Amino acid sequence: MRLRVVSSKSEINQLSPNEKMIHLAFRASNVDFLNLMQKCPRLRMIQVPPSYRKTMSNAISVFLEMQGIELLEGDVWGHRKDLDEYFTVADSTMEEIKSMISKGVSFDEMSEEIQKKARIGPDLIRYIAKSKITA
Repeated sequence: MRLRVVSSKSEINQLSPNEKMIHLAFRASNVDFLNLMQKCPRLRMIQVPPSYRKTMSNAISVFLEMQGIELLEGDVWGHRKDLDEYFTVADSTMEEIKSMISKGVSFDEMSEEIQKKARIGPDLIRYIAKSKITA
């Protein structure tokens, strides 16, 4: 699974319309979210850092939800945009989440273990479990 990392407003216009999952590494305004949705009509998930999430307007959260776009909180630890514009969640991590779900491991326990190994946030783990594995 790959998340497109967007570091600035100017990158929004350069995105492919096929992007479905995006991590915003800048403090986006409501207009930026609207531009992002126009540029990427297939968008299903936007991840923002925890510090940005706390300062976002509730209106944009509600609007994204109405559009079927999930807003997640999380970081892309250790990602270097100069090397790759995508943050990739390893297939082994996806398989491990699937395995833990099939074994009936609680979400809290699974989240704690996966966070240590893969360095992804609990919202992204929940999103993977819900949309990629159980779908």
